[in-house]
Amino acid sequence: MNELANATLHWDEHGLPHSAQFDDVYFSRANGLQETRYVFLQHNQLSERFAALESGSVFRIGETGFGTGLNFLCAWQLFAQQAPAEARLHFYSVEKHPLSLSDLQRALSLWPELAEYAQALAGQYQGLQRGFQTLHFAQGRVTLTLLLGDALELLPTLNGSVDAWFLDGFAPAKNPAMWQPELFTALAQASHVGTTLATFTCAGFVRRGLQAVGFALEKVPGFGHKREMLAGHFAALPAAVKTAPWFANPPTPAQGHALVIGAGLSGCATAHALARRGWQVTVLERHAEIAQEASGNRQGITYLKLSPHLTPLTQLVLSGFGYTRRLLEHLPRGADAAWDNCGVLMLETSDDDAERQQALAQAFPDLLSQLDQAQASELAGVELPSGGLWLAEGGWVNPRALCEHLLDHRNINVQFHAHVSDIQLADTQWQVQTADGRAFAAPVLVLANAAEAGRLPVSAHMPHKAIRGQVTHLPATPASAALRTVLCGSGYVAPAWQGMHNVGASFVFSFDDLQPSAAEHASNLDILTSLSPALHAALAPAALDDLAARVGVRCTTPDYLPLVGPVSDAVAFCQHYAKLREDALARFAQPCPWQPGLYINTGHGSRGLITAPLCGELLAAHICGETLPVPTGLAQACHPNRFLYRDLVKRRR
Repeated sequence: MNELANATLHWDEHGLPHSAQFDDVYFSRANGLQETRYVFLQHNQLSERFAALESGSVFRIGETGFGTGLNFLCAWQLFAQQAPAEARLHFYSVEKHPLSLSDLQRALSLWPELAEYAQALAGQYQGLQRGFQTLHFAQGRVTLTLLLGDALELLPTLNGSVDAWFLDGFAPAKNPAMWQPELFTALAQASHVGTTLATFTCAGFVRRGLQAVGFALEKVPGFGHKREMLAGHFAALPAAVKTAPWFANPPTPAQGHALVIGAGLSGCATAHALARRGWQVTVLERHAEIAQEASGNRQGITYLKLSPHLTPLTQLVLSGFGYTRRLLEHLPRGADAAWDNCGVLMLETSDDDAERQQALAQAFPDLLSQLDQAQASELAGVELPSGGLWLAEGGWVNPRALCEHLLDHRNINVQFHAHVSDIQLADTQWQVQTADGRAFAAPVLVLANAAEAGRLPVSAHMPHKAIRGQVTHLPATPASAALRTVLCGSGYVAPAWQGMHNVGASFVFSFDDLQPSAAEHASNLDILTSLSPALHAALAPAALDDLAARVGVRCTTPDYLPLVGPVSDAVAFCQHYAKLREDALARFAQPCPWQPGLYINTGHGSRGLITAPLCGELLAAHICGETLPVPTGLAQACHPNRFLYRDLVKRRR
């Protein structure tokens, strides 16, 4: 089961939360706020360390047991008070049973002095599903990544290290399943020499377990009625993590200026993530406006195509859906605004669909619910031919509005009509020439230009597949206005936006131009009929030649995962790792032959609204050498080098 079960709370006579699952308190009855400040802030020396941060640096805190979020808010408050303005805080916290929003708000209302921070947390506390979920605060200066699930499963997948640990959670006697040797090993693997640690407990097996993996600890006076607690630091060298060199991060380029080719969702998200980190970003767009390719459709659908199993694609979609959902809160919402979480009905189209949807509803009961034909029709507002899966938090968004929001940053400059004609690396600078004679240079170059990246010599070795998609625009009628939700099947139809329904989209793998075609109009109308014959009749489509449309090109990859990460030199890669042709498990000492400062974020296919924003954050973390916002395995599943590795193993190169 992939269900993420919320915490079940009881509230005592003083209004304090108590866990029903673990029969334990969330914080000291004496004074939870003072307990956090004493145990975790003071004994990790955070006030002094925050004040000593350099401008542009990142301080990383790891925590076991997010609970009410009190520790996070206290750390954020202290960071705001002590750290220099250009420093950033990234807080990683694992939680198996997250509080509901209402319980979180009730618990944090106990601390009026944290009200400003608690309100900001509540505003982003949504779209939370199993896995890694990243939330941004204070214009990106503070980032929270929640690892939702079992600590023993998720902490070992953390890619990078932290500077201070808050070893919290329920007491070892109440939650023995977490306080295991595997936990201590995961903490050590995500630490560096000097990483500090503090915990409220002084249990002997905890102290011995932490010492066994390299932490130097001492007993110090505890808070309140607790006689002692543990505090210390990581004193050993972290255990070497065996990572294939083609997945290891290249040397981090000096922070400064980056060029991003492409002003669709991928390019805009990447530019935004870098700009939040203080980078100056120049976006090169070959068209006269942003979002002119696949990101230019009037309405994109925020829905989930999942597997009952936690495959890499399912992990990416679950994390990406929440990331996009929280991002959309910055845009105006409503039927004629930039987005609407009106819900998505994924209709059954065959007997196999019914069986598959039942498995999905059982696997994700907190996210999806299965409806019969009558229930689905009532929700949709129009007669439907079948039932299906209901995604309550799904809906639609105008992709261009999202792109505009992402580019609205003082550190981003967009250059239009910038059709790239040549790319060269000279010393440490990427030199980009455009067809109209302009020249741009920066130490970092990001390719976010979809299938066009496959035509550039520096990235031609990566498999990019272009897919034509046509969306048919149908004028709304009084009868069609009854549609209240997005309907999905072999295609989609959305509620009217600015007087128009959008129906699509076609999938054409071989094409010569981007002119609308009557054949694809007919295909889209067939989709509409399959979704709701009643809606098709209500819209009364005109003659095919009179219909309006928009045609764009999606870009995907053979395994349907995007290409996100640093780019290597394909020829040198095949020379360095030729032994893979004979031994897929061969080990190599030599580092990967990177093209220094070159990165890519492409191949999102029809899932771009869900995956591209999160992948912009992932790529920025790659570029800046940060702990990644996704599990190690997922980052590797999206890494551009996966195809070179597979080609060598299968002797295709």
